[in-house]
Amino acid sequence: MSNTKRVYTFGNGQAEGKADMKNLLGGKGANLAEMNLIGVPVPPGFTITTDVCSEYYSLGKDQVVALLKPEVEKALAGVEVLMNSKFGDVENPLLVSVRSGARASMPGMMDTILNLGLNDEVVEGLTRKTGNPRFVWDSYRRFVQMYGDVVLGMKPVNKNDIDPFEEIIEHVKEEKGVKLDTELNVNDLKELVAKFKAAVKKQTGKDFPDSAYEQLWGAVCAVFDSWMNDRAILYRKMEGIPAEWGTAVSVQSMVFGNMGNTSATGVCFSRDAATGEDQFVGEYLINAQGEDVVAGIRTPQQITKEGSQRWAKLAGISEADRLANYPSMEEAMPAIYKELDAIQTKLENHYKDMQDMEFTVQEGKLWFLQTRNGKRTGAAMVKIAVDMLRQGMIDEKTAILRVDPIRLDELLHPVFDKKALKEAKLIAKGLAASPGAASGRVVFNADDAADWAASGEKVIMVRVETSPEDLAGMAAAQGILTARGGMTSHAAVVARGMGKCCVSGAGTLKIDYTTKTMEVDGLVVKEGDYISLNGSTGDIFLGKVATMEAELDADFAELMTLADKHTRMTVRTNADTPHDAQVARKFGATGIGLCRTEHMFFEGEKIKAMREMILAEDEAGRRIALAKILPYQEADFEGIFEAMAGCPVTVRLLDPPLHEFVPHDEKGQREMAEAMGVSIKVIKQRVDSLHEQNPMLGHRGCRLGNTYPEITEMQTRAILGAALALKKKGIKVIPEIMVPLVGIKFEFIEQDTIIRETAAKLFAEKGDSIEFKVGTMIEIPRAALTAAKIAATAEFFSFGTNDLTQMTFGYSRDDIASFLPIYLEKKILKADPFQVLDQNGVGQLVKMATENGRAVNPSLKVGICGEHGGEPSSVEFCHRVGLNYVSCSPFRVPIARLAAAQAALRD
Repeated sequence: MSNTKRVYTFGNGQAEGKADMKNLLGGKGANLAEMNLIGVPVPPGFTITTDVCSEYYSLGKDQVVALLKPEVEKALAGVEVLMNSKFGDVENPLLVSVRSGARASMPGMMDTILNLGLNDEVVEGLTRKTGNPRFVWDSYRRFVQMYGDVVLGMKPVNKNDIDPFEEIIEHVKEEKGVKLDTELNVNDLKELVAKFKAAVKKQTGKDFPDSAYEQLWGAVCAVFDSWMNDRAILYRKMEGIPAEWGTAVSVQSMVFGNMGNTSATGVCFSRDAATGEDQFVGEYLINAQGEDVVAGIRTPQQITKEGSQRWAKLAGISEADRLANYPSMEEAMPAIYKELDAIQTKLENHYKDMQDMEFTVQEGKLWFLQTRNGKRTGAAMVKIAVDMLRQGMIDEKTAILRVDPIRLDELLHPVFDKKALKEAKLIAKGLAASPGAASGRVVFNADDAADWAASGEKVIMVRVETSPEDLAGMAAAQGILTARGGMTSHAAVVARGMGKCCVSGAGTLKIDYTTKTMEVDGLVVKEGDYISLNGSTGDIFLGKVATMEAELDADFAELMTLADKHTRMTVRTNADTPHDAQVARKFGATGIGLCRTEHMFFEGEKIKAMREMILAEDEAGRRIALAKILPYQEADFEGIFEAMAGCPVTVRLLDPPLHEFVPHDEKGQREMAEAMGVSIKVIKQRVDSLHEQNPMLGHRGCRLGNTYPEITEMQTRAILGAALALKKKGIKVIPEIMVPLVGIKFEFIEQDTIIRETAAKLFAEKGDSIEFKVGTMIEIPRAALTAAKIAATAEFFSFGTNDLTQMTFGYSRDDIASFLPIYLEKKILKADPFQVLDQNGVGQLVKMATENGRAVNPSLKVGICGEHGGEPSSVEFCHRVGLNYVSCSPFRVPIARLAAAQAALRD
């Protein structure tokens, strides 16, 4: 264990690590090393590996510090040589930053400490050295604030309280009659430090540590601790990041953006993270440190002149005012901007992906603190991949694999209706931080957002600015609105990563957490009032605004064309209406994999006829009712077949328990009694007789068709009659009749016989015929186990993985919520098996049934029609086991198409 290398150094163009060591050094550490190797100016430092994080949780703090100490002290000595200063020295101190860095980007979820190494004596020495007391004391108050928060646990006591340090700052600013932190003088900053330390002592009972090494070990351990804080755990759960990955810790010599007007700090993107446009964008602040930009405490300025002019126009600021008070870096620091622009281009070309970068300018010298593949919206993900392909930066395979299929869901969400927008009441504007349309009730803190959403309310979370503690509320909200912060603020970056609509920096809003109100131009919006956000324009509207279907652009179409070019498996849809079929076809569905006939009965006269059939006492009565149902069914199928002209349509015969259709209320039962000409007593008796102890395993599916063959006959006539009617009109129909809930081959044989005999009679009557297939839904484990026998007769299999999962696990879909969270937390289950296919159990039944079925019937067509058909990892499994298609809901068709292509490329 003692021979294990735990610390990797970088600096002065050299590094012990490189980009492909992300698993060991974390994204930050690996990229700091790589930037050194390609000649980007990076302050020297070292990275403690992710493996140490695992040791920290298994061995404990004291043992890990003892293991690390020799390597850390040696690495620090190397940094001291490069920076010509000494850690903990009074006259010539080396100050460092301590930052987290997991292998997957987790913006703002873990902790950072800047300016580490300061104490009262060092502050005096650094003041003598720099001759800049304001910079030194500003750095000191920042350090005490960050260290107090992150290491010493200085948090708000109540959820509506503001940060205790921010409360002190606001009080001092009010006393001094200033608005900005930068307007505080040296004596004000000294007062802040004294009050900060007193607050730490009062709340924690501990003195603020003076020893540089005590500070360092406190910070390193705090970063490891932050890997398991609530917001990091929640973020990992949302993003599917394993807890065992751990975080690395990067310790880096400080460079200072708060040394005066020739110093600055900023965050930039090599392309627009919201839209994907090939434009260099970003924000910076003169005389500031990095947290000022992302925390939204000061209004940041734009890096490019074009971006600055666009921002000013949106904010209603004149060109003269912009130039005087908010100049871009391109205008205010032209030489630095030119260097910055050249390096961002170099980094994007090197990594061949959009980069999210942090930088500091210290007295006219540019330093890079971080680069990483930038978080982006779903729309930007598509555009960047397609643009980089067109520009020759990446190939087709990379372009397809670059897009997360789940993120396509963002592009398919409704947008605000154009007509409704003209009538909507615009109350304010902010920055278009993350696109989308969102309406909901206003809430002002994260706990309320989560609680309201859990009770079924759609909410918009409104904050002065967000912080990592707000993550649960942001995840629960439809959209996020902040009064402060720019395009690189916490709210903007996290919202884009989540695919949430966000408007940030709406400076005209006055938000009061105590009264839970938001005021703008005299209008007061209270908690619970509805507002709407347009994250694509920054517009904020009062009330709800109607939505319309999203319009998909050429980039999306090109990506889908590319996906289809590289895929083997096709994608169908689950659709029960012509409208759903048309939507799915627009999204590229190649057919219908599941049309549920029972969904057609729950309306108007149809349900009455259906109830009459169920409540009839004998076959004659059932046939009278079925004759009424037939034309309804035939008309429904005609609409669906026409919408899917030329594509296969798999129609599942009637499946659910009969009790779902009958009236259980007295009013409904009276209506049925009158319609059927019998007493209400007879209807009640008949309804009671349909009661089953376990309806999911009762009289349904093929069992219904085998006991009441006339139902299967009627449905066969409706399906094939509709197909013949369209054939006469010259419309190509490819019907497939699916028998549900088969567990024994004889159940299928019986239904297959009824279907084919009915078809023969119908074709003789009509003097015409049409080709059709008869197959079965494999949703019972016994059917999977005896697939070879069933395949001797069946022409296709379609796995109904919802019920197959239910019966294999013995879990009820409706009741799993009572124990699933505990199972996930204890890692008994890795994922909800009804959302992500269980490949080890249910998946093996699918694989075995497919192989055994095709061994008997090589031309057997096999698909999947459960909800898993639109989940990427499940789609990849279906590709691997050789299925012909997956079928999913209409809005998940593009997700499945891309996932199928990615599966083929990885294979």
